[in-house]
Amino acid sequence: MSEPRQIEDLPPLIIGGAVFNTQYSEDPTKLPVQEIILTAFSKGMNALDTSPYYGQSEELIGDALEKIADEWPRESYFICTKAGRIKLDDFDYSRSWVRKSVLRSLERLHTSYLDLVYMHDIEFVEDEEIFEALKELVALKKEGVIRNFGISAYPVEILLKIAQECNTTYKSEIGPLDAILSYSNGCIQNTKLLSLYDKFFDTGIKKLLNGSILSMSMLRSGKTHDFHPAPKELKEKVDEIAKGLQKEDNVELADLATRFALKRWLFQTGEGKNPQNTVTYPLERNKKLSVVLGVSSLDELDVALESYNTVKNEQGAKDEELFTKVEKQLGPEHYNETWSSGRY
Repeated sequence: MSEPRQIEDLPPLIIGGAVFNTQYSEDPTKLPVQEIILTAFSKGMNALDTSPYYGQSEELIGDALEKIADEWPRESYFICTKAGRIKLDDFDYSRSWVRKSVLRSLERLHTSYLDLVYMHDIEFVEDEEIFEALKELVALKKEGVIRNFGISAYPVEILLKIAQECNTTYKSEIGPLDAILSYSNGCIQNTKLLSLYDKFFDTGIKKLLNGSILSMSMLRSGKTHDFHPAPKELKEKVDEIAKGLQKEDNVELADLATRFALKRWLFQTGEGKNPQNTVTYPLERNKKLSVVLGVSSLDELDVALESYNTVKNEQGAKDEELFTKVEKQLGPEHYNETWSSGRY
């Protein structure tokens, strides 16, 4: 029997299941989930990220995986999911619920174990609740039900704070987290996550993941989804920038934003604004980072893969100029602007 895959083996690109949800799609059951997974796996993207909070996402992914089991056995891919967030304003971080949620995810995803489970959106509950929930994930890890555990949130401040406390105050009960998932903080509008690499890994984590690089639909042409919590002025400014890029540069903001996040997160240190001063991560550093991509069609997957290959092969020379242009247009008011979330 081969050795279990380690969390460091997570691929650089992970398929995100948040879009398999009515928040993003009128009817998620009509999305080509199985085809997306098959294509992604064939391209080396052998990991999926989902959550019970994402509507039917777990069931849709689980059903698709069951249908392709002969071609792709369970040990050939990673499943990452979450616990704790039930509905928009409904959270349960009790140890009993965390266990119940994880066991339910096993059923929905048709698997006997989960590669990674996060406590979902930790900024909405008190610190004491977070630590109790993490203790249950530690217990589930010891039982072999899950293989790795971590936290997810929007505010980077609470992610870093909880990670530090797990490895200090709660070191004997929890210890260093295996993984942390941040979202909308490693994108062309907000680069806060990029500057915190060293601080996060000082807490002993093994993997740092950057999600929602299009900031939950805001960084694209077209209307931002109604649920998006960003201030109206920021949404309007981004819409103005998107229209200007199309008219003046014949560039789609979503494509540019994708290349920005992939380049800055997977291939460069810091913010790397000056092409002459950019630094490529050594291989061992690259293995600590991944990007979660939400794609709801094969076309979107193709575009994401094309963007990744463009960045990897150091093409797209004009991108640096456009990255700077977008930052200047956002201005100090909107560049790195954040919105309130939970207690932050």
